[in-house]
Amino acid sequence: MALSIRLAVSAAAVAATLSAPLATAAERITVAWYGGNWGDAFKACVADPFTQATGITVTPEVGTSTTTLAKLQQQKGAPTIDVAWMDGGISELAQAAGVLDSLDPAQVPNLAHVLPQAIYRHGAQTYAVGTGYYSLGLTYSTKEVKSPPKSWKDLWKPEYAGAIAVPSPANSAGVPFVFFMAKVWGVELKNLDPLYERLAKLDTALFFDSSGAATNAFQSGEAVIGAHFNVGAWDLIDKGLPIGFTVPQEGVWATDARLHLIKGAPNQAAARKFIDTALTPAASSCLATKLYLGPSVQGVTVAPETARKLPWGEKGSVADLRLLDWNEVNARRAEITDAWNRKVAAAKR
Repeated sequence: MALSIRLAVSAAAVAATLSAPLATAAERITVAWYGGNWGDAFKACVADPFTQATGITVTPEVGTSTTTLAKLQQQKGAPTIDVAWMDGGISELAQAAGVLDSLDPAQVPNLAHVLPQAIYRHGAQTYAVGTGYYSLGLTYSTKEVKSPPKSWKDLWKPEYAGAIAVPSPANSAGVPFVFFMAKVWGVELKNLDPLYERLAKLDTALFFDSSGAATNAFQSGEAVIGAHFNVGAWDLIDKGLPIGFTVPQEGVWATDARLHLIKGAPNQAAARKFIDTALTPAASSCLATKLYLGPSVQGVTVAPETARKLPWGEKGSVADLRLLDWNEVNARRAEITDAWNRKVAAAKR
């Protein structure tokens, strides 16, 4: 009997030893997300509820969408990131790079409750899901700019010289900004040289590479007026800073923050649970309240004070947003980035 007990104990110990690495791996996942108030909101609205429900720790990998994609390409075949938030446009590039796994509705059941526009497919594969929409509008100092600017063309007014912020192509908004400004100025996309000439004459304080850099510029007063996301602008306004945000007469373009399951992720089961948590009404409402992201989950309602700050306004919907054809944008991303560096950025040196 004693021998049987010892054998049983030994067998149990071996089994525990064999299972320990799997249990340890499942106790932590790595999630790539943006910095600043974005990361704070993702933690509060998704990561913390996920950890409370599962006991699994979330380790953030902070960076811009382009930085995250570069890491995923470097790690291809042996990723350390399980889940990644990336913006529209960069999301399509990640899919083309082969670093994303498919999202299966059977394993991520809350996909069934997401707006059809926020489900992104390539063939039969669902490679991304939107977690909220945001827009790029005009942000300005209410101390220096007494009346809300009415047009994007106001950026070229001489009184704003040296105090303007616009995104560079290193930011996910940069190349789409070129497409959008071409429409504002009536420049044909097949020949963007007239637009580059205009942009080169824009007396900027900075071309920002990240949303955080834009926020810092407006907060410090380095920038008086410029392009910024509604998320960053309203965060500053809510903190009591003398900042305004407006939708010019030409409108604004919008995109969304998307979640992706990484191909070969070391903790795929936990990663799927994390994505499922992000697609609950509670998470979507929380992100709308903290970041003013337009909810991607169907049936989510928010307080009127929050609703008026969403990218589509209090009474609008995703149908009111001006969304870009990212395949068209990405097809010209390298060309526009090169032209920007040669014809716009070089003019500032």
